[in-house]
Amino acid sequence: MPPLSDHFDGRRFFNPGVDHERSFGDFLRWRRMRKPALWPAHVENPVFAPPPDSVGASEIAVTAIGHATLLVQVAGFHLLTDPVFAERTGPFALGPRRVRAPGVALDRLPRIDAVLLSHNHYDHMDLTSLRRLRDRWDPVIITGLENGRYLAKKRLHNSIELDWWQSCEPRPGIKIRYVPAQHWSSRRVVDRRRMLWGGHVVEAAAGKVYFAGDTGYPAEFREITRRLGPPDIALLPIGSYEPRWFMAGQHMNPDDAVRAHRDLGAGLSLAIHFATFHLTDEAIDAPVEALAAALVEHNVTPDRFRVPGFGETLLWTRQSASLAPA
Repeated sequence: MPPLSDHFDGRRFFNPGVDHERSFGDFLRWRRMRKPALWPAHVENPVFAPPPDSVGASEIAVTAIGHATLLVQVAGFHLLTDPVFAERTGPFALGPRRVRAPGVALDRLPRIDAVLLSHNHYDHMDLTSLRRLRDRWDPVIITGLENGRYLAKKRLHNSIELDWWQSCEPRPGIKIRYVPAQHWSSRRVVDRRRMLWGGHVVEAAAGKVYFAGDTGYPAEFREITRRLGPPDIALLPIGSYEPRWFMAGQHMNPDDAVRAHRDLGAGLSLAIHFATFHLTDEAIDAPVEALAAALVEHNVTPDRFRVPGFGETLLWTRQSASLAPA
């Protein structure tokens, strides 16, 4: 049992100072009243070169695979964020079907050393994908409190549980810290907020990468930067945000994401969590269009907050402080 804290009351985790909880009745109201935009059944990915086998000591490579799944390569260490390669997301494989194939197939990835698992929602914690990774490379899964206990019950034993602000070093020179997010957790009706949610900060000599996972705004972006310094690269969600009366507390919209980019003082941001699974009511192309407008509104140039292609690898170097195709 985790110790009592400002985000654990002895039974459940919560977001300090934030009241964004939506009841099951709210969920039913949304489902009853929703008017989702029509999405295409399938979108073909552009063709990109495969990710490199490794990168140099001063480089970071980020490959967008789809939704919140990204390959991050730094200092010979390869991380995968929230790996979801399944055709559907949801209990019993009954959830929304993906409209895009993964930008890189799991069996085309380079060796994976660690998984950054933000929380337990089905579109982020996919047990089938985690088992495939276990059978191929058995990467360590770095996640929040109580998630490791759940994974062990599902025969996934190689995990490290962290509370907010705690860190581990899976390899010398690589520090991974679990940081707060404004969200919630549940796999079943009876386990709501029983497992912690959060993001990750990866620190290495080549630079610092922040993976937000799922979060509403304002979260603790400024506190993350105050404690850890601004990230060189921030991976920020821009999709799954409509209707706002229901989603605002748990999912950022593109305007929120640009505010988060500025709050973090991020050198560069990449958009994630959009145009893969039809989870909420906005159109498939709405997040990217709204992001372009928000960048203009907040006077952020498009080269500082980019939308990667599905399967595209971008290479960052401290010397150039820019992302370029690998």
